[in-house]
Amino acid sequence: MIKVNSHYGKLQASYLFSDISKRVTSFQKANPDKAIIKLGIGDVTEPLPEACVEAFHRGVDDMSREESFRGYGPEQGYDFLREAIAKNDFQDRNAPVDADEIFISDGAKCDTGNIQEIFGHDIVIAVPDPVYPVYVDTNVMAGRTGRWEDGRYQGLVYLDSTEENGFVPAPPAKPADLIYLCFPNNPTGATATREQLTAWVEYARANNALILFDAAYEAFIRDPDLPRSIFEIPGAREVALEFRSFSKTAGFTGTRCAFTVVPKECRAFDESGRPVPVHPLWNRRHSTKFNGVSYPVQRAAEAVYSRDGKEQVKALIDYYMGNARIIRESMEALGYTCTGGENSPYIWIKGNRDSWEFFDLLLNRAAVVVTPGSGFGKCGEGYIRISAFNNREKVKQAMERIRQALT
Repeated sequence: MIKVNSHYGKLQASYLFSDISKRVTSFQKANPDKAIIKLGIGDVTEPLPEACVEAFHRGVDDMSREESFRGYGPEQGYDFLREAIAKNDFQDRNAPVDADEIFISDGAKCDTGNIQEIFGHDIVIAVPDPVYPVYVDTNVMAGRTGRWEDGRYQGLVYLDSTEENGFVPAPPAKPADLIYLCFPNNPTGATATREQLTAWVEYARANNALILFDAAYEAFIRDPDLPRSIFEIPGAREVALEFRSFSKTAGFTGTRCAFTVVPKECRAFDESGRPVPVHPLWNRRHSTKFNGVSYPVQRAAEAVYSRDGKEQVKALIDYYMGNARIIRESMEALGYTCTGGENSPYIWIKGNRDSWEFFDLLLNRAAVVVTPGSGFGKCGEGYIRISAFNNREKVKQAMERIRQALT
């Protein structure tokens, strides 16, 4: 008799963005003449940088000629991209990372979910709250949690991220084995200082723990004093992995390219307590279950690091950060307390009411879609997240609609 994975039964019946989609669809059917502006999900709207488009075309052309055709590529990624990443994103910023420690993939979402496969099932998982749902749901699927109770899964260590701690949690008093951190944070837009990340690295070293550091939004950091990689912190190479993505940085949400950094010094432990290097474990998993990102896409990603590519990517990020400034200033002018929008494309807004109530108010009165904070965890109740990823004129129009709806 074929049986299902019973742990799937612990997952909540609906997913945050599915709930949003249902409400938006219902509103649109009831109001067919109203144009909805979506500032909810973090999907980009602007075209790929021209340097990437040109490289993409050249990559496709390479596939059309016998002498330059590529079949299966290395699962870990082509050296030309791995070397460009290592130099530009890490070595030039005094973060020691070698090219062969970089694994190219089709998305940071996939990697942050898949990485847990290489670790034991009897470990203690720590996650922020509010949290990117993938961190939690993939561990529920793997059987590392108890049942859902009072808005949380039993067995997880939740790291409360609140207004009081600036949405940057401190290490917990009790030990945890696998720790998910995300900075700049999704959904709150908060950023961690060098001192705060140092405290986490020291905690991981003291407790033989491992940090999974999601830096998908590092390119949006404007403050030069803020670290953009956990590997800028001494000692992090032994206790951390890092995930990054070209999705928001260069508009690759529909093109799919990302990478994970696994230092050779990074270690976990076997059942007898002996250290085991993580690099070969992830290499085995990656090679077994992933067949590589396509050659043209990797050529397009490589162009991010060209002279023109760097200028065009900066302009793209500046554009979205301009949207973020408009959103934050508009909401603050209406009297709302905001986090993010300065070193992050997300603005986290204290709504002073139930999250879904605020969502419905803005949808029904302004035809603007945001994200209710409660969908990210208990600590998100009372907040909404607004994304800066949209056309400038639509952002301005959305903010004017919200102003009219709230005044």
